[in-house]
Order: sequence, then structure tokens, then C-alpha cells
Amino acid sequence: MEHALELARAPVMLTFPGSSRGAEPASARPELAATIRAVVSGDQTAFARLYADYVRMVHAILLGRVPRRDVDDLVQEVFLTAYTRLRELRDTAAFGGWLATIARNRAIDYLRQMREPVELPPELPGGDPIESDTLAVLDIVRKLPDAYRDTLLMRLVEGMTGDEIAARTGLTPGSVRVNLHRGMKMLREKFGVDTTKP
Repeated sequence: MEHALELARAPVMLTFPGSSRGAEPASARPELAATIRAVVSGDQTAFARLYADYVRMVHAILLGRVPRRDVDDLVQEVFLTAYTRLRELRDTAAFGGWLATIARNRAIDYLRQMREPVELPPELPGGDPIESDTLAVLDIVRKLPDAYRDTLLMRLVEGMTGDEIAARTGLTPGSVRVNLHRGMKMLREKFGVDTTKP
């Protein structure tokens, strides 16, 4: 559990306009519209670019909702759904939010269909203690409100910058900053870390 406490104590490193890895907001990216048009026309290379740009966001959204073992398969399903339904998207600037909605809906569908897990016998060897700590932290993060959970997982697990999160989700940089700050505060409180100290 020490690893979990280290995570709760870690400062959130936000990078916004002017940062080296920052991205422009989706609405200011005319190449997004061109890429989407190319995908609709059947350009698989363009779809690979969309996938590369948005896979971390989709992964984080799913990781916050479904068992870890199934996340990678569901990421593929989300992108397959997006590929087949991309013609329905009316506003290309809304692509990130549209894709995030597909991911959330796919997670809900998955959870509805999920069977009850079978308990393993206690004599089976356990996993690595670091993995169990990681799962414990993930379980706590999953209990946070959606906005905080998604942005925290995008930042802490996927390594996305504040600008990238804003560009991919359609949120403003200020909203991302607030979600990360409040999410980290809630996470620290859940671990019993004093949030009044700097």
C-alpha cells in the first residue's frame, strides 16, 4: 500500500499552453477535420492517426470502469464502432467527446453483460504485491466522480498533458486543471494524506 500512498502524495504536473508536449484545442485543429474526412473516404492511414491521437483517452476511460484484463479488447471495440459510425458525426470538432461517449457506453454495455466472477481457491499463489497495490489504488480512483476519474487516469496512467486531455476531450484547459486538482485532493483524502499542507 506504500506505492498507493506515494501516488497520493505525488504532485500533479500540469502542462498547458506553451508547454513542449501541449496540443492545440480540437476546435483549433483544422487537420482533425481533414483527417476525419479522409477516414470517411476510406483512408486507413488517417484512421491510424486518429487511433494514435485518441487511444490513451479511450484506454483511461475504460480503465476507470471495467476490469483491467478486458480494457485492451474494449479499446479495439470502441475504435471499430467509431470507424463504422464516423459518417454520423456532424461536428468534427466534437470528435473527442463523441469518442469518449462511445467508450463510456461500451463500458456500460460490458458491465451489463458481465458474469459474476468466480472466487479462486485461497491456496493459489498471489500476484506481485506491487500489482495488488496498483489495483487497490485503481479501485479507489474508480470510485471518484466521472470527471475526476477520467482526467486523473488520462494524466497519471496514460501520461497525457493537460493540453492533450483538453484537446482530446473537448474540455477547456481550465476545466481539466480543476478536475485534476479536485481529483487529486479527493484521492489524497481517501488515503488519509493531509491536503492542507503544501
